[in-house]
Amino acid sequence: MSGRYSALALLKGGLTGNRNWKQAWRSPEPKASYDAVIVGGGGHGLATAYYLARRHGMTNIAVLEAGWIGGGNTGRNTTLVRSDYYYPESAALFDHSVSLYEGLSIELNFNIMFSQRGMMTTAHSRSELDFQRRLVNGMRLNGVDLETVSLETIRREYPYLNLSPTARYPILGGMRQKRAGTVRHDAVVWGYARAADRLGVDIIQNCPVTAIERDDQGHVAAVQTPKGRIETRKLGLAVAGHSTVLADMAGFRMPLRSYALQAYVSEPMKPVLDTVVSSSTLGIYVSQSDKGGLVFGGNADPYASYAQRGNIPVAEDVASSLVEFIPSFSRVKLLRQWAGIVDYAADSSPVLGRSPVPGIYLNCGWGGGGFKAIPAGGETFAHTIATGEPHPLTVPFSLQRFRDLALVDEAAAAGISH
Repeated sequence: MSGRYSALALLKGGLTGNRNWKQAWRSPEPKASYDAVIVGGGGHGLATAYYLARRHGMTNIAVLEAGWIGGGNTGRNTTLVRSDYYYPESAALFDHSVSLYEGLSIELNFNIMFSQRGMMTTAHSRSELDFQRRLVNGMRLNGVDLETVSLETIRREYPYLNLSPTARYPILGGMRQKRAGTVRHDAVVWGYARAADRLGVDIIQNCPVTAIERDDQGHVAAVQTPKGRIETRKLGLAVAGHSTVLADMAGFRMPLRSYALQAYVSEPMKPVLDTVVSSSTLGIYVSQSDKGGLVFGGNADPYASYAQRGNIPVAEDVASSLVEFIPSFSRVKLLRQWAGIVDYAADSSPVLGRSPVPGIYLNCGWGGGGFKAIPAGGETFAHTIATGEPHPLTVPFSLQRFRDLALVDEAAAAGISH
């Protein structure tokens, strides 16, 4: 049966008892050397490999994943996609990512289930209303489609919110981005993996990097793994919260700290939320999945950690914020909880580009915004690895900005709660 998915292929599959589908991607043994090795089999790593092969003709590539592809942050997030960032540098990068997401199902021949249901963030004080108006005006100047939302509109379109005037945090208005939405996280991973594999990329799971070798001139030479030594002159690191660990192996330090960021899903319910709603004051955001569960999250844990389990005090805080935000959810049962390990720089902006070690390239520091940036992050990272030069969209996000004090401080500008 053809490897291309289509309505006709589904019909043929049904008529043959679904026995003749091709394997979505191979499970090869690693070669002795590759033109490029990408460490990290999440969304950014797989997207980078795909764009290296698709856009730059590099097919002798390996993606090394310590566990299973999509088992890290890509599979441990709340699947939100948006581009409401204040600075022009951030807006350009994240809005480009939204645009790539919009056409990704067709490009990859895989339904990523992108639902552009919009996202609305409430304001709970006069000062927050003024702050949101500044954000909306600034972002619109940057080409991001944001708009203010009046209290009357919120009463009409979001009646489930806590609109009581005696609420602890009364809602006075809000802002929203209609192009924002949710994407099926595992579909993104599988779509990129399948497409990269068809272009000749080797995806090697259960293969952690245990050491990074450099030659006499300091250039990267190889990586050590339980499956053997793999030579390469181009090494891309896309390992999120473990970026500092890999940097230590290579002999340099990164200005990042890793934290656990928890997410939660409730028992399935009938459709009740047709959009994403959030509150920076309460530290809560929530949407409803296709299966009916409420998917929600809040702030990162307040201390550095590599644990993927989170902690109960933060879970209690997020759950209480959800009930304060939407009181009717107080009787909904929590189904499960998980945590991803996110890495933050001082300005809450990513680190993209060359490292201090020749031949090693960095894709990290996304904090809680990595999932929404997967297509743009992979495309621009592939450009940097293939050409040795930063992509125009990523020039402001190099390591050099910390030396030059040219920070892109989205934590202060856009009010990122964590």
